Amino acid sequence: MKLWTIDYGLFFYFCPSPNYSPMPTTSEILKTLKASGATKVKLAVTDIDGVLRGKVVSIEKFMGIAEKGFGFCDVVFGWDSSDVAYDNATYTGWHTGYPDAQAVVDFNTFRNIPWENNLPFFLADFRKNDGSELELSPRNLLKKVIAQSEKQGYHAIFAQEFEWFNFAEDADNLHANGFYKPQHLTHGMFGYSVLRASQNSEFFNDLFDELAKFKVPIEGLHTETGPGVYEAAILYGDTMEAADRAVLFKTGVKEIAHRHGIMATFMAKFSENLPGCSGHVHQSLWDKAKKKNLFHDAKSKTGMSSLMESYIAGQLHCLPYVLPMYAPTINSYKRLVVGAWAPTTLTWAVDNRTTALRALPTGEKSCRLETRVVGSDSNPYLAMAACLASGLYGVKNKLKLKTPQTIGSGYADVKNGTLPRNLAEATEAMKTSILAEELFGKEFVQHFVQTREWEWRQFSKVVTDWELKRYFEII
Repeated sequence: MKLWTIDYGLFFYFCPSPNYSPMPTTSEILKTLKASGATKVKLAVTDIDGVLRGKVVSIEKFMGIAEKGFGFCDVVFGWDSSDVAYDNATYTGWHTGYPDAQAVVDFNTFRNIPWENNLPFFLADFRKNDGSELELSPRNLLKKVIAQSEKQGYHAIFAQEFEWFNFAEDADNLHANGFYKPQHLTHGMFGYSVLRASQNSEFFNDLFDELAKFKVPIEGLHTETGPGVYEAAILYGDTMEAADRAVLFKTGVKEIAHRHGIMATFMAKFSENLPGCSGHVHQSLWDKAKKKNLFHDAKSKTGMSSLMESYIAGQLHCLPYVLPMYAPTINSYKRLVVGAWAPTTLTWAVDNRTTALRALPTGEKSCRLETRVVGSDSNPYLAMAACLASGLYGVKNKLKLKTPQTIGSGYADVKNGTLPRNLAEATEAMKTSILAEELFGKEFVQHFVQTREWEWRQFSKVVTDWELKRYFEII
């Protein structure tokens, strides 16, 4: 079977490699599928939590729905990550009967899944009954923000990196033991370890090689501090491609790990005694026609342009009101604590890993901003939408970067404010903010806030092991 591949080159399509070829057209893809002998196709969407939901359809079914779209139960926006139905959602629920929503295949996402015998794969987007995009859908929200960026004359280049824990476990054992003390893939706090990677070389190399075949190219992969922890930097690209890669990376890692008898988790904080896991987002704005990085200014003392400074100012201004898009779960806020390699304050600095925003004015091509608040449990579509919309807010309103850069520890630099302490505080700040609706629209904000309020209520009613150990005998 012929596999379509895209070589984006070192500097994406601004500096394409000699082997670069354009994305095939819809008709070309359909023709290739017909000639390939494929008998089935996998289709997927992401829910509000970034969980990939989908189905496998016959090749005959796919050919019938490929261009006109298909129905997909809208319950994917009516339940949480554990398939428990929301009781507070407006968009869908028992009050609507959970009808089908219209889904449309995005042919630009065509891939073959190498670890499933090159099964053809596509992502899809949701539409309303009138044919317009459903804005509460995370991928559609990012599309909307990207369109705003292009309208302002800026082409955004993004990338996400992830840290995650790996365990020598299978699902049956994990559930049988109540998720208690799973066995780490490796032992000890051994970051950047060549030895640890070599000890699990088959899994380590499969991650790099199989994901590349899946059009999720990795720039770098290494062990991180903590038992069984890996970190991967995904190759950058235009924003939507970067977000698609990030979403497919997380699912791909779990699927590849399973085939090696390993379980991977992207929880932001697996253990109170171990470092948390980040999902840092790197970003820059470009002049597409001139192939120029607009964040770079060789004449400035810092190497940063005034545009980049306004972008940073916008993110700092918006951060308290969009935090649930970076830190969406109860567990997210266990990572955002002092001294745990995750930010807790509204700070920025040049190449400082203790601040919320890390500016990297390292050169004409690589000058970028790293948003370090984002956790590995984030939905990449929402995290990137929040980054880009917040930065563009600063550019549009010509905000000056009046916040001085932090010198030394960002944890101690509290003069500009601190982040909300938990999901309830963060969600309330977003809910009552006029700014959030300005950035993302009322439809999305209403639905997303409802889902985060639900998440907090589900946690609040649970009696935890900590409470039993602390109060059972003594109180």
